[in-house]
Amino acid sequence: MAKVSVYDMNGNAVSELELNDAVFGIEPSEYAMHQAVVNYLANQRQGTQSTLTRTEVSGGGRKPWRQKGTGHARQGSTRSPQWRHGGIALGPKPRSYTYTLNKKVKRLALLSALSSKVQENEIVVVDSIKTDGFKTKSIVNMLKALKVDGKALIVLDTVDKQVIKSAANIPGVKTTQVNTLNVYDILNYSKFVVVKDAVAKIEEVYA
Repeated sequence: MAKVSVYDMNGNAVSELELNDAVFGIEPSEYAMHQAVVNYLANQRQGTQSTLTRTEVSGGGRKPWRQKGTGHARQGSTRSPQWRHGGIALGPKPRSYTYTLNKKVKRLALLSALSSKVQENEIVVVDSIKTDGFKTKSIVNMLKALKVDGKALIVLDTVDKQVIKSAANIPGVKTTQVNTLNVYDILNYSKFVVVKDAVAKIEEVYA
């Protein structure tokens, strides 16, 4: 089992934690992680784009010219797709892009993402994260003490509104809970800052 140091909010190592190899020590599957990220991004799409077809564009009720004898190609409406200001042929219409991923692939992708963070030394375990009120400075100081630069994902074991709102103003920092953890967020943020109790919950669910 891999061992990681557990830090307090001041950046001091207070203990060590053994990580379960079944969750944090598997061989990462790039295929599964790719599938999970594509699925996540597809499910975020609103699918509200819409173009007007020839039946939806106003005008075009009168036939431009008679059917025969003009030397022009026959036309029935000035709102056909080949006309300027005409409708769009085969354009996008509102649709849903969501689809479900195989449960085994989703599970493998999440375990792969967690294991990759351990292999790349991008996981930081914190004993607990508490703030005295809604203070962004507390989270900023904690990240500096932990030497966390760039984008960071803070994973809490429970919903703590004070911590969540305190971190909301920091660019590149996002807070989440164990039950809303996803592969995209894990891979998108360079540092994985997780509370010790959250690690126990992750291992309890996925081990």
